[in-house]
Amino acid sequence: MLAASVRSGLVETVHEGSVAVSDAEGNLIAWSGDIDRPFYLRSAAKPFQAMVSQENGAGLALIELALASASHRGQPVHVSLTESILAGAGLDEENLRCPPSWPLATMAAQRLLLSGEQRPRRIWNNCSGKHSAFLRACIARGWPTESYLDPGHPLQVEVVEKVSELGAHPVTPVGVDGCGAPVLRTTTRAMARLFASLGSRPELGAVFTAMHRYPALVSDEGEGDALLATNLHAVAKGGAQGCLGVGMASGVGVAVKAWDGSHDAAVVAAVAVLDGLGALGDTAFRRLTRVGRPPIHGGGSPVGVLEPRVELVFA
Repeated sequence: MLAASVRSGLVETVHEGSVAVSDAEGNLIAWSGDIDRPFYLRSAAKPFQAMVSQENGAGLALIELALASASHRGQPVHVSLTESILAGAGLDEENLRCPPSWPLATMAAQRLLLSGEQRPRRIWNNCSGKHSAFLRACIARGWPTESYLDPGHPLQVEVVEKVSELGAHPVTPVGVDGCGAPVLRTTTRAMARLFASLGSRPELGAVFTAMHRYPALVSDEGEGDALLATNLHAVAKGGAQGCLGVGMASGVGVAVKAWDGSHDAAVVAAVAVLDGLGALGDTAFRRLTRVGRPPIHGGGSPVGVLEPRVELVFA
């Protein structure tokens, strides 16, 4: 069990899932649940996809590398940075192959609607930073830009090879993510090892620095992964369907997967695991309470709480 939704102490909804804590060599430190059950990394793969883009000549500044690792919320800073990444390679929004979308942030979408925008755009897609980095790498290597999302494209082949190596787990067969990119297969065990590499592998050093320095670009201010990176010497990245990874500067990785797809339950579990590992001081624990034990509202008022129920087994 990862977490439970408790309403007024009368009704409890249980969120099942799995947790793994690992070092970069794949040595398990702690775990809970079925850590070898496969699922898709979804957007939790973005830091590693960004690394491959950078290794292939994307030439991103740290602030741009943070956005390449992001599921951004479509705030003006997110959009302007995406435009900058594209312009740096002589490209524009027309080169993106992610589907048109409204920003994930309600206020950002409302601002656009009030300004007269009538249709979603590709650059507002939460994955547009990743796609822009893909395109920069393609330009640098002389690879086709029209087919950059094809699983057989040289860039995507390299992503598969590198992420498989970092997690010591084959990420194939790939599926198709919501943004059109190949989506990578993993397990909680392999994902923990992946995120441990963020704080320990030299080739991921710039990605770690970028995500830690600019956490609000990786999602948005106040989001669970951004708060974790703000309050710890760590980075964090969420993925769709209740997937969350944390990479500590110490070289420890934490992976959480909620099987019912609850992102809130995954964040609650991650905070509880980090607390159980002794990684949270009093100040960080207090600042993370809002996402570590979020209230449940009914009728406009708090009627319950989402609380952690993680039972870790230590190696």
